[in-house]
Amino acid sequence: MIAIDWGGTHLRLYRLDADGTIVARRRSDQGARASRGRFAEVLSSQLAGWDDADLVMCGMVGGRGGWEEVPYLDCPAGLDTIAAGLRRFVPDGFEGRRLWLVPGLRDASEPVPDLMRGEESQLAALLELLPAGEHRICLPGTHSKWVTIRDGRVVRIHTALTGELYGLLRRHSLVGALMDGGDDDAFDPAAFDAGLARSAHAGGLLHHLFGVRAAGLAGLYGDGLASYLSGLLVGHELRGGLAVDRAHPGLVHVVGSERLIEVYARALGALGIEVRHHPEELAARGLHALWTRRAGTVREPSASAG
Repeated sequence: MIAIDWGGTHLRLYRLDADGTIVARRRSDQGARASRGRFAEVLSSQLAGWDDADLVMCGMVGGRGGWEEVPYLDCPAGLDTIAAGLRRFVPDGFEGRRLWLVPGLRDASEPVPDLMRGEESQLAALLELLPAGEHRICLPGTHSKWVTIRDGRVVRIHTALTGELYGLLRRHSLVGALMDGGDDDAFDPAAFDAGLARSAHAGGLLHHLFGVRAAGLAGLYGDGLASYLSGLLVGHELRGGLAVDRAHPGLVHVVGSERLIEVYARALGALGIEVRHHPEELAARGLHALWTRRAGTVREPSASAG
């Protein structure tokens, strides 16, 4: 089968053998936003030479404005529920192949619901691996997700706009105007740690953010001002995410790129929390797990549009 992680800004394809081992991989910057209106064309070009019949896709490709919208499933949700929610469709040009879209998840436990679309496939791999009991998962990124898994089911979702807010402040604010480097500023551990420590002080995020500009005007942190901002935002995210279910975990599973794992492991370690890390390509394993479960699923879950 071919596992496809098609997010808003990226497209990752993994060719898997029968056991779920990755035998080939491809990557493109043709994410769901850039592919709007030409999904079939983009996918066909990326599949050149790969003739596998089964394609299982997750991410914004199945969201509103994607190729075909698949409703969210309500938490709690385990592997069988998510697998049963896979939706098959046959777009023009793909006759003879079986294309499946994975549903996103919705946590309606608060007055304002929380959502994920794409990350559930990474979680699907962990649902197979983690023992019974409660586990906390962090999936950092543009919209960082904090997830509680309990006895094989996703029960809580908590999203922080950390990466998107960092990008907006870095490129489009008076705070970012004081930072001389490009978007790929060199990481300054000491400045990051200072921002992380500041997030624990009184005053709140809005006051702390203005403090980044004040620190820059005062000549504090020098070229590390972007790292200070990063530490501040990550610190506020951690304090909110760790409060999910009001249980302070001794261990957090972090899923993401090596760079993000390094940053979040540093931040969590400063709070005395152990980290177990997992690579981004966990999505491929999760898509394989959902596909193999789908073959034996006969019931259809209830779903809410979104």
